[in-house]
Amino acid sequence: MNSKAFLERLIAFPTVSANPNDALIDFCAEHLRNAGAEVTIIRDTNEAKANLYATIGPKDIPGVLLSGHTDVVPVEGQDWTLPPFELTEQDGKLFGRGTTDMKGFIASAMHIALEAGHQDLKTPLHLAFSYDEEIGCVGVRSMIDMLAKAPFKPKFCIVGEPTLMSVATGHKGKTACRVTCTGKEAHSALAPTALNALHLTCDMASFVRKLQAEIAKNSKRDEDYDVPYTTLHVGQIIGGVALNIVPNHAEMKFEIRNLPEDDPQMILERISDHAASLLEPLKKQFPEADIHMEVINTYPPLSTAKDAAVVSFVKSLTGSNSTLKVAFGTEGGLFASQLGIPTVVCGPGSMAQGHKPDEYVSVEQLEKCDAMLDALLLRLQNGI
Repeated sequence: MNSKAFLERLIAFPTVSANPNDALIDFCAEHLRNAGAEVTIIRDTNEAKANLYATIGPKDIPGVLLSGHTDVVPVEGQDWTLPPFELTEQDGKLFGRGTTDMKGFIASAMHIALEAGHQDLKTPLHLAFSYDEEIGCVGVRSMIDMLAKAPFKPKFCIVGEPTLMSVATGHKGKTACRVTCTGKEAHSALAPTALNALHLTCDMASFVRKLQAEIAKNSKRDEDYDVPYTTLHVGQIIGGVALNIVPNHAEMKFEIRNLPEDDPQMILERISDHAASLLEPLKKQFPEADIHMEVINTYPPLSTAKDAAVVSFVKSLTGSNSTLKVAFGTEGGLFASQLGIPTVVCGPGSMAQGHKPDEYVSVEQLEKCDAMLDALLLRLQNGI
């Protein structure tokens, strides 16, 4: 089965993050076992979602890991002109949800894995397919826990997120936070006698904006990124029951996307200090007043040196002479920081097509990915 045929099968699994991915994982596992791979499936607590880790070749030496996520973003509310969970080929493009983010890479990895099953590899090939990446690299963590206990870890890791087959050496980290504000309710006609929790939340949002402006002006910069500094962003504010009730409860969610040189904890401390300064003059009149901050998800940045061996190695597979850094996050930062595996990001397609209606990957990009993995297979046969 070639990459396009695998992609057609993978797209037919509607693995939106809210849905199970076990059918896709079982499909991949069956093909890999038939190719002679040693396959480990790590299921989540309700058995509906799973990670897959597979090895083809020697089991007692480090190999090259191909990593990708199996979940996709929703299609609801998007104006698709083609069926999102059927592969459609038109004008040299392969349409369907997940074609570029990132089942195209998984399809190519599956194809090369089946080819590897017929070869005598001197260096092993590893595959890592995870779930719930789209909601914060959630699923892969149990696989990382498993690898942390393994006697051998992969020598290199290639995360196949879409980079137009360029070699990406870095991405920002992410910290997502929930702020819960507690005030005191009252009839809106008596609003000055109450403490409006939504107003507290807006005060917090204003400080996040002020802090972002300060960071953009004065903080560290890395011009390899489209946005060359650490960013803060308020994405959601929830509160209020009715217009004539002063709300006693409101929530805000914000995120930090930090350069490797910036510590998100220090930013959180500044926001926490501002919350304390807001509360201090209110506590005497409103003892119930509170602003509670909670980190709900975080993953580290990826920062691989441009002269690292993994960079030279993947450049030799793609024929590329340059590197870049990507705006989106990946599990690569976890593989690198928690397991010490040298990691780059390199895969078919562009994130400009991801998360949109009529998502596609070009046939040319999929063929370039196949060519990179063909070159990898040759290297694994000879040993690296």
